[in-house]
Amino acid sequence: MPQSSSATSAPAWPALEVDEWTPTRDTLHMWCQIIGKVRLALAPMVNHWWQVPLYVSPRGLTTSPLPYEGGLFDAEFDFWDHRLHMRTSTGRTGGVALEAKPVAAFYTEATDALRDLGIEAGIRPVPVEVERAVPFAEDTEHASYDPDHAYRFWQQLVAAHGVFSRFRSRFIGKSSAVHFFWGAMDLALTRFSGRTAPTHPGGAPNCGDWVMVEAYSHELSSCGFWPGGSREGSFYCYAYPEPAGFAEHPVGPPGAYYDAGLGEFLLPYDQVRRAPDPEAALMEFLQSAYEADAVNGGWDRQALEGDPDQPASRP
Repeated sequence: MPQSSSATSAPAWPALEVDEWTPTRDTLHMWCQIIGKVRLALAPMVNHWWQVPLYVSPRGLTTSPLPYEGGLFDAEFDFWDHRLHMRTSTGRTGGVALEAKPVAAFYTEATDALRDLGIEAGIRPVPVEVERAVPFAEDTEHASYDPDHAYRFWQQLVAAHGVFSRFRSRFIGKSSAVHFFWGAMDLALTRFSGRTAPTHPGGAPNCGDWVMVEAYSHELSSCGFWPGGSREGSFYCYAYPEPAGFAEHPVGPPGAYYDAGLGEFLLPYDQVRRAPDPEAALMEFLQSAYEADAVNGGWDRQALEGDPDQPASRP
């Protein structure tokens, strides 16, 4: 939505019913996959595919700077101005309007904008981790974009990002950044025990099993948020491999539960939004669900956890 009083006064934890914004969500998902695949094509490989996600920014979602022919390039979904901005370190800029249009049209416009900037990013132009993988150039079904829905979804990510970042600061072992995986369209943060894991069986739709093998090569506890699973989206936590006793471990706050079908603890977004202290409610969920893995999985918590308010040394 353009800058307005309704935007600047939006609540910190906005309501956004999944059923209300599903058409925009599904279109935006495909747009993010297109730009995410550009990032995948240009960024050097990093363990667990950490080079492929997008990142929450003060304007929307960004690729962050990507190396290209001795310089840098980035792309950012701007949910204030509703435009995909593209920039190079040579000073050239381009972009695509974010408005109601088919995925096929967005794909053509984004490809043309990249070409105008001299960026060649050969991608496999088919979505992943979805049941119906319609090539981008042929997808005329997904063609919705409600600016207010996109803006409120981004504000949900902003709110979650702050809590996830503080939760990340409590861990001194190997941890991912807080990042947005465009395959499943979820904001995620992952902690690692330091031990290797059994080979992952794969099984994600339209995604090679070898992708999941790399992603889950080491024991982990992962948490995140995705716009599904309950009326306004869901926070989740899971373990790989899941240790005995994980599902029975007490996890709060009230409203959190273990979903045996997904193998995850879930907490509906609206339970957090309506809580007297949403940040405290979400932090309780993240911490207690992590402990379900760390306690039952025998993690070396003394070596892996730290107090961010008491650094070992100060400059």
